[in-house]
Amino acid sequence: MAISAKQVQELRAKTNVGMMDCKRALEETDGDMERAIHVLRKRGIAKAEDRMGRAAREGAIVSYIHTGNKLGVMVEVNSETDFVARTDEFQAFARDVAMHIAANAPLAVSREGLDPVLVEREREIYREQTLGEGKPEHIVDRIVEGRLEKYYQEVCLLEQPFVKDPNKTVKDLETELAVKSGENVSIRRFVRYVLGEECG
Repeated sequence: MAISAKQVQELRAKTNVGMMDCKRALEETDGDMERAIHVLRKRGIAKAEDRMGRAAREGAIVSYIHTGNKLGVMVEVNSETDFVARTDEFQAFARDVAMHIAANAPLAVSREGLDPVLVEREREIYREQTLGEGKPEHIVDRIVEGRLEKYYQEVCLLEQPFVKDPNKTVKDLETELAVKSGENVSIRRFVRYVLGEECG
């Protein structure tokens, strides 16, 4: 099927991907715009995942102070180059992440950053609850692991549904920015201050 320049331009406008990649995606999908977008997203995410191993030592530290000056957040977001860190998209992403942290109070960036003692304590609590509900012994571990997964989604920043768009996780947004910028982008660390409380 012949792909017109108009189709290619339309797909480019929707995805912000290069003309040749758009043309190939449309050829692959016989001109089906939605399928072509899906193909490009899959490729972009695959490319972004390939970049995850590359060093990201540039970036920015961004702060957010909530109305009333009783809650504040500082977050470090890294990129491979200072050029990307200075873009409007990168700065907006970092500000959104800081605001999200203020609203959702995650305990760590990822599950690897959680205190193992805390995770073990949660596991024990879920085990006792599950046994207390009278569940058969042979399915208790499965139920406990399922509840732990839900816990990770509640307390790990990257797994939390984004406060402005609950259909996406913070990790989805990080990946989208990596795809757009062509660089590895990662949220490295954060601190959340609440007036009168220990920071965490």
